[in-house]
Amino acid sequence: MIEDDMPEPEPQAPAGPPPWKVLIVDDDVDVHVVTKFSLSNAHFMGRRLSFLHAYSGEEALAVLRNHDDVALVLLDVIMETADAGLKVARRIRDELGNSLVRVVLRTGQPGQALEHSIILDYDINDFWCKTDLTTRKLFTTVIASLRGYHSLQEAQQRIARAEAALRAVHGAASEALAALRAGQGWSGEVRLGEPPLPLRLQVAPGAEPAPFTEAGQFTVAGQFTVAGQLTVAGQSAASGRLPDDA
Repeated sequence: MIEDDMPEPEPQAPAGPPPWKVLIVDDDVDVHVVTKFSLSNAHFMGRRLSFLHAYSGEEALAVLRNHDDVALVLLDVIMETADAGLKVARRIRDELGNSLVRVVLRTGQPGQALEHSIILDYDINDFWCKTDLTTRKLFTTVIASLRGYHSLQEAQQRIARAEAALRAVHGAASEALAALRAGQGWSGEVRLGEPPLPLRLQVAPGAEPAPFTEAGQFTVAGQFTVAGQLTVAGQSAASGRLPDDA
């Protein structure tokens, strides 16, 4: 029996960055088609745009519940009701608790909507009459919205990392204090800084109980190496060291 040589599988190209998700909400199908065509070649930070579609307020909220990483909503004001888009904008913030997604309102009937009061009363990021929103202005609005979303996302991630580091330090301090109160030693590791570096700590009870009076110093050696001894008079002694940067 003759076996044919199996062709070697072609190496897969590395996956590119995920696209920005843009949700188009409008009860007019033509608006979806024109918007997608106008932005079909748009890129920002090396990422293309991916479009989601909804044709009513409830559909829009359902899409946002299933896709919590939507960066921008292009939202029609007047759909199943005269204020359907306004209700969606409010529910995005209040009901879904989504403060990151950028919301741009669009209307085909500007005479029925008070733009100034809407900008003041609703947490939206822009308001356009469809007849004024040319392809160039649409592109500018979308890129500005994506830039704002990216900045807010980075800020939220930094806050989350800082809160996690604070919880870790608080937990380590609580464990060390409990050990000292029980007359026992304690050792552990916390991560500090950005990027996080491990800090190994050791705490031991002193010979005589006394208030936590701190005395000592840290010596810096090299660019990222910290070594030293921290003595707490009477009740405990603590030392810590940051490892050399690889």
